[in-house]
Amino acid sequence: MKSYTDLEQSKKLAEFLPIESADMEYLAIKENGKLVGGVPFVKDDSEVENSAYSHTYDRIACWSLAALLQVLPLGIYDKFDSNDYELEINMIDKMPRYIRLGDIYHSQFPYDFEKDTLLDNIVESIIWLNNNNYFEL
Repeated sequence: MKSYTDLEQSKKLAEFLPIESADMEYLAIKENGKLVGGVPFVKDDSEVENSAYSHTYDRIACWSLAALLQVLPLGIYDKFDSNDYELEINMIDKMPRYIRLGDIYHSQFPYDFEKDTLLDNIVESIIWLNNNNYFEL
């Protein structure tokens, strides 16, 4: 089970999510000024900060599945149909969805991100919500 965002997802989410919402960080390794990989760790790890090699690393926010669930809105309001929708997590399909009245899905929210993990589908959902102005950050 994937339990935290990968480096590319982390960089994308860091563009618009509050950094303090991340509960982890990547220690991203730089070679010749370019990122070549990274190791995630819990944000409170001060040992890395004081490392003699800290100048060769970038620190990039990283989100666990638990932190992403805290960021995902529990409800959204659709101004086009004037309805409120509540978050539903379908564990069988590994898919977040927004519904109202128990079975009416939000007409614009994509329901098939075609990712293999719940975390990946939640990342895609958060990006879609941000791109469609459903976040009030």
